[in-house]
Amino acid sequence: MNIVRCKVKSSSRDEYLKIIDEIPKFDGQISAKYVETKPNEFFMIGEWNSEDDIAKARPKMIEFLDKARHTLEELSSELGVTDPHSGTVIVEK
Repeated sequence: MNIVRCKVKSSSRDEYLKIIDEIPKFDGQISAKYVETKPNEFFMIGEWNSEDDIAKARPKMIEFLDKARHTLEELSSELGVTDPHSGTVIVEK
């Protein structure tokens, strides 16, 4: 799984939503869900066949991030515009 948090500039919300709607399902990706947790704060949750598939898709994911980067707020000087994490599911019900 990979999970990425970002905050969208309120003036760029519609443009951001259009960009993420155009993101394809990547090779090895089972599903992708985009969740809004607060106004203009989003989490992308990706389910993958393997950690290797995440690594192989990373260049393409960055390519799409670059298309949306101008619509995002900086989260911090350390993180930049996204807060990405990946790991293994330990419990699924």
